[in-house]
Amino acid sequence: MSDQPVIEVDNVVAGYIPGVNILNGCSLVAHAGEMIGIIGPNGAGKSTLLKAMFGQVHVHSGTVKIGARDITNERTNRLVEMGVGFVPQSNNVFPSLDIEENLLMGLYLRPKKAKERLAAMWDLFPNLHERRTRQAGALSGGERQSLAMARALMMEPDVLLLDEPSAGLSPVRQDETFIRTKQINQTGVSVVMVEQNARRCLQICDRGYVLDQGRDAHTGTGKELANDPKVIELYLGTLAKDVDEKRSGTTGATGGAG
Repeated sequence: MSDQPVIEVDNVVAGYIPGVNILNGCSLVAHAGEMIGIIGPNGAGKSTLLKAMFGQVHVHSGTVKIGARDITNERTNRLVEMGVGFVPQSNNVFPSLDIEENLLMGLYLRPKKAKERLAAMWDLFPNLHERRTRQAGALSGGERQSLAMARALMMEPDVLLLDEPSAGLSPVRQDETFIRTKQINQTGVSVVMVEQNARRCLQICDRGYVLDQGRDAHTGTGKELANDPKVIELYLGTLAKDVDEKRSGTTGATGGAG
């Protein structure tokens, strides 16, 4: 890991409707090779921050940079060319296309590298290779999440933005998704991840940001935040209790689609 920022958000104010801001001066830095976790209560602006970084939400003030280059409000196709990948929480695959066709859609800007990049994805996601002719709409939730990540990786991004990758998955599939995300990071791709499973997110992240009311309320290493009494009380306590109960089977709750 180096000290060179691969992507940097500085004092960003942004929102979907003019005059109504969701982000109110949010800042974030991800260095090359880092995994960054973004946690916080519902409505804190976590997903909005990722979308502002990826040009999907208008930034009214502040800046987003890749290295020294200002990419604030840049078009999404240009951001992909510049090395930014994004996996939204939902509607992240083409259901009528098979797995291989989905991956090729992620490489439309560099079709000559198809054979090379497909081989790399089959190595990283062997389960997708086994089912490469299966329609994406027939995949389980965990398989769709793997496919969405793989498609975003086809363009060899420097940084991968993940919006709630474990949402709707069973505990087992959540664990698989976190393991896969860590493996992606270990290939050298910086990862910025918004995640509802805050405790698990902090366990695998190098650093974390706790958002509240559109601002970064707390920052630190994953370990520091996971053990911070204030963060535990305000953001982790109830969630940790719920997760522990689900894993031990003491509640009647069941996991989502696998």
